[in-house]
Amino acid sequence: MSQQTDVVVVMGDRAFSSPTAIESLPLRSAAAAFAGCHSAVVVAPHPDDESLGCGGAIALLQQRSIPAHILVMSDGTQSHPQSKKYPPERLKRLRERETQTALQKLGLEPEAATFMGWGDSQIPAFGSKFFPEAVSGCRSYLRDRAPSLLFVPWQHDRHRDHRATWEIVQSCLQTWQQPPQQLAYAVWGSEAAGLPCIPPDATGWRLDIRSVESLKRQAVMAHQSQTTDLINDDPTGFRLTPTMLTNLIQPWETYLEVK
Repeated sequence: MSQQTDVVVVMGDRAFSSPTAIESLPLRSAAAAFAGCHSAVVVAPHPDDESLGCGGAIALLQQRSIPAHILVMSDGTQSHPQSKKYPPERLKRLRERETQTALQKLGLEPEAATFMGWGDSQIPAFGSKFFPEAVSGCRSYLRDRAPSLLFVPWQHDRHRDHRATWEIVQSCLQTWQQPPQQLAYAVWGSEAAGLPCIPPDATGWRLDIRSVESLKRQAVMAHQSQTTDLINDDPTGFRLTPTMLTNLIQPWETYLEVK
Protein backbone atom coordinates (compact mmCIF):
# COMPACT_ATOMS: atom_id res chain seq x y z
CA MET A 1 0.00 0.00 0.00
CA SER A 2 1.34 3.43 -0.89
CA GLN A 3 1.03 6.04 1.81
CA GLN A 4 2.66 8.95 -0.05
CA THR A 5 0.77 12.22 0.38
CA ASP A 6 1.64 15.76 -0.62
CA VAL A 7 -1.63 17.48 0.20
CA VAL A 8 -3.18 18.70 3.41
CA VAL A 9 -4.14 15.73 5.56
CA VAL A 10 -6.80 15.80 8.26
CA MET A 11 -6.19 13.57 11.28
CA GLY A 12 -8.86 13.68 13.93
CA ASP A 13 -9.60 17.37 14.35
CA ARG A 14 -6.21 18.53 13.05
CA ALA A 15 -4.98 19.45 9.57
CA PHE A 16 -1.35 19.22 8.54
CA SER A 17 0.52 20.26 5.40
CA SER A 18 3.70 18.67 4.05
CA PRO A 19 3.32 15.41 5.97
CA THR A 20 6.04 12.79 6.00
CA ALA A 21 5.39 9.56 4.09
CA ILE A 22 5.50 6.51 6.32
CA GLU A 23 7.80 4.65 3.93
CA SER A 24 10.46 7.34 4.31
CA LEU A 25 10.75 6.91 8.08
CA PRO A 26 13.84 5.14 9.49
CA LEU A 27 13.44 1.39 9.90
CA ARG A 28 14.66 0.10 13.26
CA SER A 29 15.40 -3.42 14.40
CA ALA A 30 14.09 -4.76 17.70
CA ALA A 31 17.65 -4.69 19.06
CA ALA A 32 17.91 -0.96 18.39
CA ALA A 33 14.33 -0.10 19.38
CA PHE A 34 14.38 -1.95 22.69
CA ALA A 35 17.96 -1.36 23.79
CA GLY A 36 17.96 -0.76 27.54
CA CYS A 37 14.30 -1.77 27.92
CA HIS A 38 13.70 -4.00 30.95
CA SER A 39 9.89 -4.11 30.86
CA ALA A 40 7.03 -2.71 28.80
CA VAL A 41 3.35 -1.89 29.12
CA VAL A 42 0.95 -1.53 26.20
CA VAL A 43 -2.09 0.60 27.01
CA ALA A 44 -4.97 -0.36 24.72
CA PRO A 45 -8.23 1.62 24.65
CA HIS A 46 -10.18 -1.41 23.41
CA PRO A 47 -9.68 -5.17 23.25
CA ASP A 48 -7.83 -5.71 19.91
CA ASP A 49 -5.95 -2.38 19.88
CA GLU A 50 -3.00 -4.11 21.53
CA SER A 51 -2.70 -6.45 18.53
CA LEU A 52 -3.60 -3.94 15.83
CA GLY A 53 -1.23 -1.27 17.09
CA CYS A 54 1.58 -3.14 18.80
CA GLY A 55 1.27 -6.84 18.02
CA GLY A 56 4.65 -6.98 16.32
CA ALA A 57 6.36 -5.12 19.13
CA ILE A 58 4.83 -7.43 21.73
CA ALA A 59 6.05 -10.52 19.88
CA LEU A 60 9.55 -9.06 19.48
CA LEU A 61 9.69 -8.11 23.15
CA GLN A 62 8.88 -11.71 24.06
CA GLN A 63 11.57 -13.03 21.77
CA ARG A 64 14.04 -10.81 23.62
CA SER A 65 12.72 -12.04 27.01
CA ILE A 66 11.50 -8.55 27.95
CA PRO A 67 8.39 -8.75 30.16
CA ALA A 68 5.31 -7.05 28.72
CA HIS A 69 1.92 -6.32 30.23
CA ILE A 70 -1.27 -5.17 28.54
CA LEU A 71 -3.73 -2.71 30.09
CA VAL A 72 -7.10 -2.70 28.30
CA MET A 73 -9.16 0.32 29.24
CA SER A 74 -12.66 -0.43 27.89
CA ASP A 75 -14.91 -3.48 27.66
CA GLY A 76 -15.45 -3.24 23.90
CA THR A 77 -19.18 -3.90 24.13
CA GLN A 78 -20.28 -1.18 21.69
CA SER A 79 -18.91 -3.07 18.70
CA HIS A 80 -22.27 -4.88 18.41
CA PRO A 81 -24.77 -2.91 20.51
CA GLN A 82 -27.89 -4.50 18.98
CA SER A 83 -26.86 -8.13 19.19
CA LYS A 84 -29.29 -10.38 21.06
CA LYS A 85 -26.94 -13.36 20.95
CA TYR A 86 -24.20 -11.32 22.59
CA PRO A 87 -25.66 -8.85 25.09
CA PRO A 88 -23.11 -6.58 26.81
CA GLU A 89 -21.99 -8.90 29.59
CA ARG A 90 -21.52 -11.88 27.28
CA LEU A 91 -19.75 -9.74 24.69
CA LYS A 92 -17.47 -8.33 27.38
CA ARG A 93 -16.40 -11.85 28.40
CA LEU A 94 -15.92 -12.84 24.76
CA ARG A 95 -13.70 -9.87 24.02
CA GLU A 96 -11.59 -10.56 27.10
CA ARG A 97 -11.09 -14.17 25.98
CA GLU A 98 -10.21 -13.03 22.48
CA THR A 99 -7.58 -10.68 23.89
CA GLN A 100 -6.07 -13.44 25.99
CA THR A 101 -5.97 -15.76 22.98
CA ALA A 102 -4.34 -13.03 20.90
CA LEU A 103 -1.66 -12.51 23.52
CA GLN A 104 -0.90 -16.22 23.55
CA LYS A 105 -0.29 -16.02 19.80
CA LEU A 106 2.27 -13.28 20.56
CA GLY A 107 4.02 -15.29 23.27
CA LEU A 108 2.39 -13.88 26.39
CA GLU A 109 0.42 -15.65 29.09
CA PRO A 110 -3.29 -14.71 29.34
CA GLU A 111 -2.59 -13.25 32.78
CA ALA A 112 -0.52 -10.52 31.14
CA ALA A 113 -3.77 -8.70 30.32
CA THR A 114 -5.58 -6.48 32.81
CA PHE A 115 -9.06 -5.18 31.97
CA MET A 116 -10.16 -1.89 33.51
CA GLY A 117 -13.74 -2.38 32.29
CA TRP A 118 -14.73 1.17 31.40
CA GLY A 119 -17.69 1.35 29.05
CA ASP A 120 -16.89 1.29 25.36
CA SER A 121 -16.95 4.90 24.05
CA GLN A 122 -17.17 6.02 27.69
CA ILE A 123 -13.55 6.07 28.83
CA PRO A 124 -13.43 9.21 30.98
CA ALA A 125 -11.92 12.20 29.21
CA PHE A 126 -10.13 15.08 30.92
CA GLY A 127 -12.59 17.17 32.92
CA SER A 128 -15.26 14.48 33.15
CA LYS A 129 -16.69 13.21 36.43
CA PHE A 130 -14.84 9.88 36.48
CA PHE A 131 -11.54 11.11 35.07
CA PRO A 132 -9.80 11.22 38.50
CA GLU A 133 -10.92 7.65 39.21
CA ALA A 134 -9.57 6.47 35.87
CA VAL A 135 -6.26 8.24 36.49
CA SER A 136 -5.98 6.72 39.96
CA GLY A 137 -6.55 3.19 38.70
CA CYS A 138 -4.15 3.58 35.81
CA ARG A 139 -1.50 5.18 38.03
CA SER A 140 -1.63 2.29 40.51
CA TYR A 141 -1.32 -0.21 37.67
CA LEU A 142 1.68 1.54 36.13
CA ARG A 143 3.47 2.05 39.44
CA ASP A 144 3.09 -1.63 40.28
CA ARG A 145 4.72 -2.63 37.00
CA ALA A 146 7.21 0.25 36.67
CA PRO A 147 7.76 -0.13 32.92
CA SER A 148 10.76 1.40 31.22
CA LEU A 149 8.80 1.54 27.94
CA LEU A 150 5.17 2.53 27.56
CA PHE A 151 3.09 2.17 24.40
CA VAL A 152 0.20 4.65 24.31
CA PRO A 153 -2.51 5.60 21.79
CA TRP A 154 -1.75 8.62 19.64
CA GLN A 155 -3.18 11.76 21.20
CA HIS A 156 -4.92 12.84 17.96
CA ASP A 157 -6.42 9.49 16.96
CA ARG A 158 -9.94 9.76 15.60
CA HIS A 159 -11.68 7.64 18.25
CA ARG A 160 -12.59 9.49 21.44
CA ASP A 161 -11.56 6.53 23.62
CA HIS A 162 -8.04 6.66 22.19
CA ARG A 163 -7.72 10.36 22.94
CA ALA A 164 -9.18 9.91 26.44
CA THR A 165 -6.73 7.07 27.14
CA TRP A 166 -3.86 9.36 26.12
CA GLU A 167 -5.12 12.00 28.57
CA ILE A 168 -5.39 9.48 31.39
CA VAL A 169 -1.87 8.16 30.88
CA GLN A 170 -0.33 11.62 30.67
CA SER A 171 -2.07 12.62 33.90
CA CYS A 172 -0.72 9.46 35.54
CA LEU A 173 2.85 10.37 34.65
CA GLN A 174 2.80 14.03 35.66
CA THR A 175 4.20 13.34 39.13
CA TRP A 176 6.78 10.74 38.10
CA GLN A 177 10.33 11.95 38.59
CA GLN A 178 11.61 9.52 35.95
CA PRO A 179 8.70 8.65 33.65
CA PRO A 180 9.13 5.78 31.19
CA GLN A 181 9.91 6.28 27.54
CA GLN A 182 6.66 6.59 25.61
CA LEU A 183 5.89 5.49 22.07
CA ALA A 184 2.58 6.45 20.47
CA TYR A 185 0.75 4.25 17.98
CA ALA A 186 -2.24 5.17 15.80
CA VAL A 187 -5.08 2.82 14.96
CA TRP A 188 -7.65 5.33 13.71
CA GLY A 189 -5.41 8.03 12.30
CA SER A 190 -7.52 7.75 9.16
CA GLU A 191 -10.94 6.35 8.34
CA ALA A 192 -9.25 3.43 6.60
CA ALA A 193 -7.19 2.74 9.75
CA GLY A 194 -3.60 3.57 10.57
CA LEU A 195 -1.58 6.67 9.84
CA PRO A 196 -1.48 7.65 6.14
CA CYS A 197 1.57 9.80 6.99
CA ILE A 198 2.93 11.62 10.01
CA PRO A 199 2.51 15.35 10.64
CA PRO A 200 5.51 17.67 10.34
CA ASP A 201 5.55 18.38 14.08
CA ALA A 202 6.05 14.69 14.93
CA THR A 203 9.10 12.45 15.06
CA GLY A 204 8.61 8.84 14.17
CA TRP A 205 10.18 5.63 12.95
CA ARG A 206 9.19 2.17 11.83
CA LEU A 207 9.78 -1.02 13.75
CA ASP A 208 10.82 -3.91 11.51
CA ILE A 209 8.35 -6.72 12.31
CA ARG A 210 8.92 -8.91 9.23
CA SER A 211 10.03 -11.84 11.38
CA VAL A 212 6.80 -11.75 13.42
CA GLU A 213 4.32 -10.33 10.93
CA SER A 214 2.50 -13.67 10.72
CA LEU A 215 2.19 -13.77 14.52
CA LYS A 216 0.67 -10.31 14.51
CA ARG A 217 -1.84 -11.40 11.89
CA GLN A 218 -2.76 -14.46 13.96
CA ALA A 219 -3.24 -12.26 17.02
CA VAL A 220 -5.45 -9.80 15.16
CA MET A 221 -7.55 -12.61 13.69
CA ALA A 222 -7.98 -14.11 17.16
CA HIS A 223 -10.38 -11.20 17.75
CA GLN A 224 -13.04 -13.06 15.81
CA SER A 225 -15.88 -10.82 16.95
CA GLN A 226 -14.15 -7.98 15.09
CA THR A 227 -12.77 -9.81 12.05
CA THR A 228 -15.44 -12.39 11.13
CA ASP A 229 -19.23 -12.79 11.09
CA LEU A 230 -19.18 -14.56 14.45
CA ILE A 231 -21.77 -12.06 15.66
CA ASN A 232 -24.23 -12.01 12.78
CA ASP A 233 -27.40 -10.63 14.35
CA ASP A 234 -26.48 -6.93 14.48
CA PRO A 235 -26.61 -5.12 11.12
CA THR A 236 -24.91 -2.12 12.74
CA GLY A 237 -22.07 -4.22 14.15
CA PHE A 238 -18.46 -3.26 13.59
CA ARG A 239 -16.10 -5.33 11.49
CA LEU A 240 -12.52 -4.71 10.43
CA THR A 241 -12.57 -4.59 6.65
CA PRO A 242 -9.88 -6.14 4.43
CA THR A 243 -8.61 -2.63 3.67
CA MET A 244 -8.30 -1.80 7.35
CA LEU A 245 -6.45 -5.04 8.03
CA THR A 246 -4.09 -4.43 5.11
CA ASN A 247 -3.36 -0.94 6.39
CA LEU A 248 -2.74 -2.11 9.94
CA ILE A 249 -0.79 -5.30 9.25
CA GLN A 250 2.35 -4.26 7.44
CA PRO A 251 5.95 -5.53 7.62
CA TRP A 252 6.49 -2.67 10.06
CA GLU A 253 4.74 -0.78 12.85
CA THR A 254 4.89 3.00 12.99
CA TYR A 255 5.66 4.71 16.28
CA LEU A 256 5.76 8.38 17.18
CA GLU A 257 8.13 9.67 19.82
CA VAL A 258 6.37 11.24 22.82
CA LYS A 259 8.29 14.19 24.22
